[in-house]
Amino acid sequence: MDLIRTPKVENVRMLDRYNCRKVTLGNLYITATHLIFVDPESNRETWILYMHISTIEKLSLTAEGCPLLIRCKTFLSITFIIPRERDCHEVYSTLLKLSQPSSFEDLYCFRYTSSCEDIPKNAGWSFFDLQAEYQRMRVPNDQWRLTLLNQNYKLCDTYPAYIYVPVKATPSILAGSSKFRSKGRLPVLSYLHKNKAAICRCSQPLSGFNARCLEDEQMLDCILNTNSNYNYMFVVDTRPRINAMANRATGKGYENENFYENIKFHFLGIENIHVMRSSLVKLIETCELKTPTMSSFLSGLESSGWLKHIKAILDTSLFIAQAVEQGISVVVHCSDGWDRTAQVCSLAAMLLDPYYRSIQGFQALIEKEWLSFGHKFTDRVGHLGGDSKEISPIFTQMIDCTWQLMQQFPLEFQFNEFFLFTLHDHISSCQYGTFVGNSEKDRQELRLKERTFSLWGYMANHMREYINSIYSASSLNEILRPNLLPQNIRFWRGMYCRFECGIHPRESIGDLLLAASGHSESLEEHIKFIKKEIPSLRTPQLES
Repeated sequence: MDLIRTPKVENVRMLDRYNCRKVTLGNLYITATHLIFVDPESNRETWILYMHISTIEKLSLTAEGCPLLIRCKTFLSITFIIPRERDCHEVYSTLLKLSQPSSFEDLYCFRYTSSCEDIPKNAGWSFFDLQAEYQRMRVPNDQWRLTLLNQNYKLCDTYPAYIYVPVKATPSILAGSSKFRSKGRLPVLSYLHKNKAAICRCSQPLSGFNARCLEDEQMLDCILNTNSNYNYMFVVDTRPRINAMANRATGKGYENENFYENIKFHFLGIENIHVMRSSLVKLIETCELKTPTMSSFLSGLESSGWLKHIKAILDTSLFIAQAVEQGISVVVHCSDGWDRTAQVCSLAAMLLDPYYRSIQGFQALIEKEWLSFGHKFTDRVGHLGGDSKEISPIFTQMIDCTWQLMQQFPLEFQFNEFFLFTLHDHISSCQYGTFVGNSEKDRQELRLKERTFSLWGYMANHMREYINSIYSASSLNEILRPNLLPQNIRFWRGMYCRFECGIHPRESIGDLLLAASGHSESLEEHIKFIKKEIPSLRTPQLES
């Protein structure tokens, strides 16, 4: 590649983050897709995918050379000491460009070929069908229907082509409601429970201080009338009240209960993308303390606010799930309806429906709530160089919340921790086209199904690695009711300190269980084989 001026640097030192005296001498190679450090003595290689690089920092010059600190989106932090400052600057400049592509066409997925695995390019792309997922929820029915008004993404270009709305919502109501909602994201069906209570999602209304829209009011009334259990429904604004009130000054805001009949309004207080980004930075700094004391670590964890944010997301999700369980429909929004709304709608559905706790169901949940409904993966993860203020760990938080639930209900989830790691790491890798783009429309225009591999195809080929060995499908709880007292929200060491014992992650208890389970299955198969052979080995009795 033209960007690579120095493809190899010799006599590079790789430092152990936790032991400054442990230094590995080797060679650094810059390839088209990876930075590779090779230790000639042990013949060990450390590969860093450029798309995983979060930040690169040149540190102060030392007697040994110029240190280069690389932090990754997988929470790997690694320092290389390059002998010559000129080489260090060349590597630094090259990595900056390679880790921040300027266009979609430069992403890894468009060059990746599945050379080591026999996986066809189309594998996994047909896994999810939005209409089939709604049919699983028995939609369409006498209350909910499919509308094709967004078939060409003209009603809302960040929504899926197929959206489900109340039967009584006319095209004029849908169009009017869309115009009155930020980014055109009108209220549509997200999840329908078996008791007819629904979760609908949207963005904030363009209400300002006193504006109103008859069609939007009619739209919420149509949603209310799909459910005969109660004569009211909840509208949940996931933002802190003060943030929502501040948005009124810009012509946005929240629903005025004087205009919307039979709604009960709730602010639930999840912070915005900027607060979450800052929180993760502080969490990583705490995890990178070289000689932490108990006091300094706990103080850093507390000041990061990370666990407080995880709790707030889970609290909101549980509030929605409990309302639906009681038969109350809920309309959910934040600002634009693609960050906090995606988090709580997916987690509430996971609490309510055991299907979403299976591997297939969890993948379907991500396809529906995150991909189809326009979570901005490219912006939030930082696939392309651009506005770093758009980057925020929204999906990381959803994965963390899922792990929190797995700790309280270890028998209820078909997948294990390694499944979550794989999913999290490939959101940013861009090795597969699944999470490239900010919307369904983006992915169609990029023709990702034709041009790239699907992550689901890869994961289907490794399904056995992701199975929770103690999952019991026959004894599942229909609805999960987690205990969200502060002492039950845990720091996920397995995710954020994965590389604390070196570049190669430690073997988790889950992996050991998986290996033991596999060995047990192998022994059981061998026992069956021996039992079949026993009759043929018996000595026939001699006739007297």
